[in-house]
Amino acid sequence: MTAPVTVRLLMVDADAVADVDLPRLRDWLAPGELARCQRFARSQRLRQFVIGRVLARMALGQVLGVPARAVVLEEQVAGAPLLAAPPLKNFDGGFSISHSGRWVACAVSARTRLGLDIELRDPGRDLAALAAQAFDAHEVAQWQALAAARRADGFYRLWSEKEARFKLGADGHSLSLAHDELSVVVCTARVLDEAPEIEVVLLDAGLK
Repeated sequence: MTAPVTVRLLMVDADAVADVDLPRLRDWLAPGELARCQRFARSQRLRQFVIGRVLARMALGQVLGVPARAVVLEEQVAGAPLLAAPPLKNFDGGFSISHSGRWVACAVSARTRLGLDIELRDPGRDLAALAAQAFDAHEVAQWQALAAARRADGFYRLWSEKEARFKLGADGHSLSLAHDELSVVVCTARVLDEAPEIEVVLLDAGLK
């Protein structure tokens, strides 16, 4: 029987991670990741990066059935990291990391490539100016066609879909997930057999 095509989506509140714990989390990173840490000028971005890479190890370990410490990520000059270990046969999946505000998320599947994007909905943003900058003419028209009451949510969904497709590298199948603060979109190469649930986790609970 063919295994179902599913996605595991873990999310961490980065503000809940104590500053004193960050050096311990950095110990999980590979040399290439540590070198990248040195290039972050903003402390928030460094925190997001470290938490995202540790969360990815935790999520991949759960999906692959290995300890999080056994997961090795390899930096690329441009683009997302690669899964370097453990060695896997017939692995047709993927993973994607995203962050916005205090939230950091990672989506993993053993059965499909995917892209994930999360965006904090900010009512103070000039959405019309952002749409003109980020969207093509068709996307702008699609957004402007929405009723006024739906435009804020519609903007962030379009934005997240665009980012998730870019991470996937193809059009794919987009799925928007409900969250009180965020626009959350997963774009997958294959149709999912069931929608993922957002699992808000603590890093310590899954690190072994």
